[in-house]
Amino acid sequence: MKKIAIFASGNGSNFHSIMEAEAKKELKIKTSLLVCDHHEAYVLQRAQGLGIPIFCFNPREYEDKKAYEEVILEHLLAEGVEYLILAGYMRLIGQTILREYEGRIINIHPSLLPAFPGKDAIGQALDAKAKETGVTVHYVDEGMDTGPVIAQESVRIYENDTEESLKKRIQIVEHRLYPSILKELFQQEHVNIG
Repeated sequence: MKKIAIFASGNGSNFHSIMEAEAKKELKIKTSLLVCDHHEAYVLQRAQGLGIPIFCFNPREYEDKKAYEEVILEHLLAEGVEYLILAGYMRLIGQTILREYEGRIINIHPSLLPAFPGKDAIGQALDAKAKETGVTVHYVDEGMDTGPVIAQESVRIYENDTEESLKKRIQIVEHRLYPSILKELFQQEHVNIG
């Protein structure tokens, strides 16, 4: 059973799908910590309801990224966390955490990377009048959504799509794909570090 921490900044719908897979024993994991950088995020209520330990911080209260990542790292190591699962965490992971968890940080992104990295990937796809977008699960490196791709699945964009309608279809894929890919990775004896 892998001990994981989930990093999230918002609603936590991918957090919820991973928790459901854990509860059904589809994923052999123990979620040991939620790391959140937004005190108003709904994901905090989700975690509280499940009794999951939380570390919530305000980045502005720290001198720099290194300072708050050192505190996060203390929490991760204290909980014996083996893997970091990013689920809508809206910050780049810095060297402090990357050094300790290299090859063991996984992210999900709402586009077919390398297309539309960074914030507002769904809006970027619509603005570009793309015919398709999708979902990418990838390892995290120092770049913005640049780590090795683990899995991708495409989502067609229709002419009448809005951000909301496209987001809903993308999330359906995310909530199925992310837990299934994590299951595959954690079933392997050694996770391929790309």
